[in-house]
Amino acid sequence: MNGKLSIRMQGPTRPFSRLGSASQWMLLVVGLATLGSAQPGRTIAAENPVVETESGSVQGMRVGAVTVFKGVPFAAPPVGELRWRAPRQVDHWNGVKTATSFAPACMQKGVSMPGEVPPTISEDCLYLNIWTPVIDSKEPRAVLVWIYGGGFTNGSASMPLYWGDQLAKRGIVVVTIAYRVGLFGFLAHPDLTLETEHHVSGNYGLLDQIAALGWVQRNIRSFGGDPRRVTIGGQSAGAMAVSILMTSPLAHGLFARAIAESGGFLEPVYIVPGYTMASAETQGETYARALGATDVKSLRKLPAEKLLENDHLAVKHPIIDSYVLPIAPYEVFAAKKQENVPLLLGSNEDEARAFDIPKDIAPREFDAEVARHLGFPVSFLQIFTSEYPHDTAANARQSALDLETDLRFRWDMWTWANHQAHLNDHVYYYLFRHHPPFPETSPYAGWGPSHFAELWYIFDHLNQAPWSWTASDKGLANAAASYWVNFVKSANPNGPGLASWPRYRGDDRDVLYLDEPIATGPVANTSRLAALTTTYVNAASKFSQRH
Repeated sequence: MNGKLSIRMQGPTRPFSRLGSASQWMLLVVGLATLGSAQPGRTIAAENPVVETESGSVQGMRVGAVTVFKGVPFAAPPVGELRWRAPRQVDHWNGVKTATSFAPACMQKGVSMPGEVPPTISEDCLYLNIWTPVIDSKEPRAVLVWIYGGGFTNGSASMPLYWGDQLAKRGIVVVTIAYRVGLFGFLAHPDLTLETEHHVSGNYGLLDQIAALGWVQRNIRSFGGDPRRVTIGGQSAGAMAVSILMTSPLAHGLFARAIAESGGFLEPVYIVPGYTMASAETQGETYARALGATDVKSLRKLPAEKLLENDHLAVKHPIIDSYVLPIAPYEVFAAKKQENVPLLLGSNEDEARAFDIPKDIAPREFDAEVARHLGFPVSFLQIFTSEYPHDTAANARQSALDLETDLRFRWDMWTWANHQAHLNDHVYYYLFRHHPPFPETSPYAGWGPSHFAELWYIFDHLNQAPWSWTASDKGLANAAASYWVNFVKSANPNGPGLASWPRYRGDDRDVLYLDEPIATGPVANTSRLAALTTTYVNAASKFSQRH
């Protein structure tokens, strides 16, 4: 398979690396009315409050000024015959379900962030977590629904860095949702396609996200949330999911604003094998044969742990189908047909420091290396690679880092911001430039403002890492969390005591630099980003001519 046009898998990888190889009745995901059994009642301030959902009662736990509900099911366990099917409705239960322990993460290998404690995993994983201030039916709060990163191959809704306690203290409801990843979330196969009324397979992880958003619309009032003010947010693959949800017809009406950090799905990926239904199905057949399975029935009988063997042969990322993602986001955004919602987005200045870039790159091999991983002729890429000096080994090394950052993150965010600014005048664009005090003994030593670096500040979780945080770090974390919460509440991040964050209008100006001090300025290195746009446009044009 040729390389993906941009590099985006979360976790250590080679430069210019590629994404991994790629219904029946669904939850009532577009129902905006809360069910009668889930209507909010009186103000709840009990030590362990009980809340009614559409499927039964759940009991949370009061922790200081916030109540947390952990492991609340939003879909039936996708096990047995429900493996590789769209999420189904949760069966009603009697009595009160205790919601004080996190559910296992979905089946996966490895972790989504260096140094993360590997989560307990299970196929029975479709649960969400809710952090809410005092629940008051008279004053419903704005809601942030967080989608974890992990390259669509790993990640967890219960990772401590994503806990919503600090943001909930600022007056919003925070929900973290789980979704199937890897081959459990994205395996395509002709037999699976034949099973569904929509004649597609794969993209179960996206259907999980959509089902969770539907559950939030129908139930969040009971937890003090306002279904009319739901913001979807995510980082890395989670941000990619946000861009997909902004183009999927199944997600229409399920959210009112969006936040994206260091990730997007805006390249013309359909021109790369592995992103079409047919190629994903072919890879699924190859994967099944490697496990000795002649059909999907045989695959469903295999233990989940067995399925993780040879998983590199299967598609493990979203694909362009005719149902969940019928049109590539690249085309939807170009036609200005994405969801017209306020958007806060951005990336980090030195994202690529978090990835495994070779220290020695021969200048004469630079163009060939880029071409090989992107799957294009060297001559086709000259307009692009000419923007990255590689006449010396030192320049080639730095350009490899810059190219990794541009391809995987900066171009998506710049392009996305410009597209959205044509539709909505509430677009806010940032660049995280701050150098956290990562100690030499941490997995992040020497990374600076790299991939992941903003998360401690956005969630105001400096307390979770025993590092030498300075007054500047604490001030920036307070400001960043306040910006994010203000945007969730009102579609405008500005507020008392904060440096003014101007709206981005698509003119490459007015980017907020998150550093100490906070400042504004223009988009950096736009000539490189424009050259990448030209490359993508040419690639898409040549693909269309051949097809």
